[in-house]
Amino acid sequence: MSVDVVQLAQDVTPYATTAITAYGAAVLARVESDAADVTVSFGQRILQRLIGRDTPDSETSAEQEALAATVAELAGTPGDADLAAVLRVQVRRLMTAHPDIATDIAGWARPAEPATVTITTSGDRSPAVHNNYGTINTGDSTT
Repeated sequence: MSVDVVQLAQDVTPYATTAITAYGAAVLARVESDAADVTVSFGQRILQRLIGRDTPDSETSAEQEALAATVAELAGTPGDADLAAVLRVQVRRLMTAHPDIATDIAGWARPAEPATVTITTSGDRSPAVHNNYGTINTGDSTT
């Protein structure tokens, strides 16, 4: 099976970036849970396969080590567009050097494309949250 590595890297990098943003530096070690977001879990699975964490007994390549370092750096500065671009280039290089990894990932079913969320708030002391599963207390004379 021939894989277009450039397109595949472009397709899977948003999932990896979403996982890095959600879990930070722990993205490669975090255990998946049923409550984990599907997109984040898929991104985590991609990263673990790319970096070789899915097969702990195997040795990692220079490309895998470089990608792991970029993941750690991007985890420290989420939203950095330059680092996200570096991540995409490294994913492409790694999959070019390891076509078996590219073939594996290309065959995986993908969840819906990660969405960018914009949250807007207005007014003094208005909280801005993406998901809230409880009470928000702003400290204003609440009982």
